[in-house]
Amino acid sequence: MALVYGRDGFALLEAVHAPDAPAWLRELPAMQILRTIWVQNYHRTVSEAGAEVKRRESKDLAPGRLRLASPYDTDARYGLKQRSWWTGYKIHISESCDDADDQALIPGADGPPPRLITGIATTDATVTDAEMTEPVHHMLAARDLLPAEHFLDSGYASAELIVGIKKNFGVTLVTPVLMNSSPQARAGAGFDRTAFTIDWDKRQATCPRGDTSTWWSPATLHGTKAIVIKFDKETCRPCPVRDQCTSSKTGGRTLSLQPREVQEVLDHARLQQGDEQWRAKYATRAGVEGTIHQAVAVTGMRRARYLGLQKTHLEHVFSAVALNLIRLDAWWNGHPLDRTRVSHLARLDLSLAA
Repeated sequence: MALVYGRDGFALLEAVHAPDAPAWLRELPAMQILRTIWVQNYHRTVSEAGAEVKRRESKDLAPGRLRLASPYDTDARYGLKQRSWWTGYKIHISESCDDADDQALIPGADGPPPRLITGIATTDATVTDAEMTEPVHHMLAARDLLPAEHFLDSGYASAELIVGIKKNFGVTLVTPVLMNSSPQARAGAGFDRTAFTIDWDKRQATCPRGDTSTWWSPATLHGTKAIVIKFDKETCRPCPVRDQCTSSKTGGRTLSLQPREVQEVLDHARLQQGDEQWRAKYATRAGVEGTIHQAVAVTGMRRARYLGLQKTHLEHVFSAVALNLIRLDAWWNGHPLDRTRVSHLARLDLSLAA
């Protein structure tokens, strides 16, 4: 059926672009969209035997950010996250999360102010979370709404972003970072990178047995700036704990570090996130999950009612305003929104006990 569609589409495009066809036909937006979608999804070979239409293989498809996902909405894109596919957009929500002790009580109000949505960003579905971290802070800064600390999902952060956001905006990112992925760290045995002492000024590393590295060189690994440190093979070969340090049969131990400022921030973040006090503090971020649920349940934010990125973003902004009004109304009138739900079974137990 897809090939039938493909042949019909090429026949229409060929007729529209024929020399005797009216020029305005090929300028119609619908025809331009049709041509783009056919170029992105089909391949046609013309020979003496005729024209053969084939669907493009996955490796030949246009990049996701360029590929049209709908002939009706040319801004929409295919999205994939945690094995969930969808067509359309992503929304990024920021909200206040001040502690009750930090919020001034307003006379006549019932308790501290509620959490309010402070920022809404809408992108097509291919934009990653990390790509939005800096734009979100620019947006908050423009409205004088930058927080002192910003609690983020791990997808929004990296060591480089933690350093950059602190330097450019004065905001501390509170977020989990990726743990050490070396074989020793994954196995929980042997000497991972933290077992080595790094002397940044002398550009030298010292192993757990006191031997020093012989090679320190800036490099680019997978498009990222790095520092490669090597230990001499003649030093590592007779070492009695070699099996706990490297899997190389002939060479010495090699370490890969990020630039100093980034690596030190990464090491500090990894150390922090293993602390129970940090985990309790980071639990504050869970509140935004409730906001997302409320947005979906109350405003239907999961479905875009309009076509195009700008109109969809406007819909998201209106939804955020509605949620803020609901929360403020409940606060002003003393109706808490976080009442614990009592299940049918619990209600039955209570009635029997009465």
